Amino acid sequence: MAKIALITGATAGIGEACAHTFAREGYDLILTGRRMDRLEKLAEELNTRYNVEVAVSSFDIRSREQVVSNLEGLPAQWKKVDVLINNAGLSQGLDPIDKGSFDDWDTMVDTNIKGLLYASKVVSNWMITNGSGHIVNLGSIAGKEVYPNGNVYCATKHAVDALNKGMRADLLPHGIKVSAIHPGMVETEFSEVRFKGDKEKAKKVYDGFEPLRAQDIAETIWFIASRPAHVNINDLLIMPTAQASATNIFRK
Repeated sequence: MAKIALITGATAGIGEACAHTFAREGYDLILTGRRMDRLEKLAEELNTRYNVEVAVSSFDIRSREQVVSNLEGLPAQWKKVDVLINNAGLSQGLDPIDKGSFDDWDTMVDTNIKGLLYASKVVSNWMITNGSGHIVNLGSIAGKEVYPNGNVYCATKHAVDALNKGMRADLLPHGIKVSAIHPGMVETEFSEVRFKGDKEKAKKVYDGFEPLRAQDIAETIWFIASRPAHVNINDLLIMPTAQASATNIFRK
């Protein structure tokens, strides 16, 4: 029987790259996200290319009711999840704290913290019942240091860092692995979402240097998940060669 990976935020970027990587390695997949058309298209592509089974579930990770009802509504065989990749996350705006948007703050807190908690509670209970599992949380360099105008986004990713450590301790007696990966700048839809669809502004974020790619992160997550049973990678910080810290970037 194939192993199963559940990936949140699978419709683009790192989540989509993880779907391809784990399918390539023979995992059946549960893919979640808000855009059902993208989920269905990706599922068909993965099934055709890798001959794996793919279940899709479209819901808003910010809604506790939607997360619980959609995940618990999966057939029993899909609840034998081996790897949960808590990938769903975003940033909204880049404003100083006095000019920040309440709506942007709510979106980031509800997605990056609450959404991760909702999915983790449901799936960790499945893993406890199954007697094994591995949760991989997507953090950020923003969860290790703060930068100007990053305030609330940085706070949410610091929360992910803390929750990762808390999960590791709480799930230790159950033999469940817990890991976090904290990327620096990755060229995905991230900046476009942060700047509310302004493609030109988003593109300038990566001018003059080579950022990480979604596939770089997916391959690293696969490395984390594929270690032997006695090995757990607690925490991993991964950066572009041209980026030494959140604000120290060498641009040509």
